Amino acid sequence: MTREDGNGFVRCHFGHLHWGLNGAAGLLLSDPARGVLLQRRAWWVHHGRTWALPGGAVEAGESAREAATREAHEEADIPPARVRPLSAAHVDHGNWRYTTILAAPIGTLAARVKNAESAELRWVHAGQVADFRLHRDFAVAWPGLREHLDRRLVLVVDGANVVGSRPDGWWRDRRGAAERLRDKLAALAATGLADPALPGGDGWSWWPEIVLVVEGKARGVAAVPGVEVVEAEGEGDDKIVAVVRSAREAGPEDHVVVVTADRELRSRVEALGATAFGPGTLLGHLDRT
Repeated sequence: MTREDGNGFVRCHFGHLHWGLNGAAGLLLSDPARGVLLQRRAWWVHHGRTWALPGGAVEAGESAREAATREAHEEADIPPARVRPLSAAHVDHGNWRYTTILAAPIGTLAARVKNAESAELRWVHAGQVADFRLHRDFAVAWPGLREHLDRRLVLVVDGANVVGSRPDGWWRDRRGAAERLRDKLAALAATGLADPALPGGDGWSWWPEIVLVVEGKARGVAAVPGVEVVEAEGEGDDKIVAVVRSAREAGPEDHVVVVTADRELRSRVEALGATAFGPGTLLGHLDRT
């Protein structure tokens, strides 16, 4: 049962009328083979007969991700468990916020019109989206959304460098310290990461695919959901470069970010097309997770 305590109109600080007392969210589901899933809104809803995304009001106590996937289930019969969120774009109008969840389908999905708010659903190739009669706000947002469509964020963590950046006694139990870092990274993978240094900058957040590279006495750390653990047989820097190269080859359009303070390593991964930021930035986010 839908609580519907977010239903209602809000006039934002820019003078526009928007649906959603707690803001709103939509699901931008993209299948490289079929395109993106667009919804033609019913004639009677706000901005009716225009094309946009399955979505709607955020209910009290609900995250934008939960709202977007719930609405897509209610309107397009997309099971939330069959959706893998990749990133989120946020538009803030002061007293009202809209979040677009960019996601990939898990397996093949057969969307269908499920309630009266949708007049039609259609998979549309990205290059053809702008040819449709789009909802005003979606038309404005589309160019920026398209830039990150189908792109993952792969976060490669230099375990030794990050653990060694804090004098908290890590040297007494290097494996234990690596395991504690892994567990914090797993929580971050689930909640998401937003930082101006990441692709998209302010206004974007990501659910990263995390690779933790460990070496020496920290080897033997097991992987957990959300965090792949890679052991360096020799130099940790060489293994990190190899992981970055593999990620770039597997997904040339994906964003690859390396967390390290090592200047030489930063230069090596940047030469492969990755970007980098320091352990302090990552640890600040982990402390707040």
